[in-house]
Amino acid sequence: MAGRKAKFTKGTYFDYPSLFLVLFLAMFGLMMIYSASSYVANSTFGDGAYYLKRQFIFSLMGILGMLALSKYRYQRFKKFVIFIMIAQFLLLVLVMIIGTTTNGSTRWIYLGPIGFQPSEIAKLSLVIYMAAMCSEHPELLKNLPGTGILFSVPIVIIGLIAKENLSTAIICAGIVVCIWIVSTPKLVYLIPVIIVGALAGLALVFGTGYRSARIDAWLHPETAENGYQTMQALYAIGSGGIFGRGLGQSIQKMGYIPFAQNDMIFSVICEELGLIGGIGLIIVFVMLIWRFRFIAEGAPDRFGSLLVVGVLCHIGIQVLINMAVVTNVIPNTGVPLPFISYGGSSLIFLFFEIGIVLSVSRQIEPAGTEELRK
Repeated sequence: MAGRKAKFTKGTYFDYPSLFLVLFLAMFGLMMIYSASSYVANSTFGDGAYYLKRQFIFSLMGILGMLALSKYRYQRFKKFVIFIMIAQFLLLVLVMIIGTTTNGSTRWIYLGPIGFQPSEIAKLSLVIYMAAMCSEHPELLKNLPGTGILFSVPIVIIGLIAKENLSTAIICAGIVVCIWIVSTPKLVYLIPVIIVGALAGLALVFGTGYRSARIDAWLHPETAENGYQTMQALYAIGSGGIFGRGLGQSIQKMGYIPFAQNDMIFSVICEELGLIGGIGLIIVFVMLIWRFRFIAEGAPDRFGSLLVVGVLCHIGIQVLINMAVVTNVIPNTGVPLPFISYGGSSLIFLFFEIGIVLSVSRQIEPAGTEELRK
């Protein structure tokens, strides 16, 4: 992959299977958001479709951005990588100064009625930064000091995110490490990175009261004070059985699962569509990641390959963490299920990432499309 010549033939290929899978996930998400939120939305706002309407608008915005980015020459992002990271740093500092606190965390910046989470933008920013640095400066991958220079910017960004949003910081760290692993055979340098990351994570978890309380809720959800949400999600999954209660027939969504349309929406899916529905959704995500793998292999240059790898890792890690949280495999964290959970910032920037992936697919050479068409 590193030794390929960059022969760009714009428009020779477009990965329609990836586009179809993404749109399917988005439409399925709209359906499940309406099902999971209609009871609470009707009792709170007097409109059962309140969350559905908002998510539909977010979806349109994201799809328009995706289509625009799919026609944008992705190589141009390398020219702006420094400005992107400076802007990302300033946004994360700004959120600590003027950010709005919601559910105990300061993550949002509001410009009038419009709000967004800079931490969601950081996922895309770090994908572009790591792809650019690993492709343009491979000498940094050959020794430990170079690795330190490479990781200096991500460490600052992830550190600022971790102050208020540890779950997003974990995802960002996973993106950075995955791109780095794909870029270099010097995996021995992974050891100090893992040690430093583990120590920092333990300090953040056990040094903060509410985070250590989540560990207790994970180990003993039936007795812990804040284990209620986890227990209700497990009740929903268990009551769904193999085939589910039927679409729209969830009981737990009726005020039992807090924020059922957000991070815990997978439990409603399992309750209504059963084990079959949950496995089916996982299969769709696996198919999407599989398509991204082929696009990464067929990309005309190293930068394009690493961009796709970054997006692939982002979606894969986030799906894995969300489903693990809902099933209580890991402690509860606020991670949305990509394209399914309610949330504007997450959805819009996910679509932007897909737009970049589709931009890479447009430049796949004809000789590299045979395997993609299988």
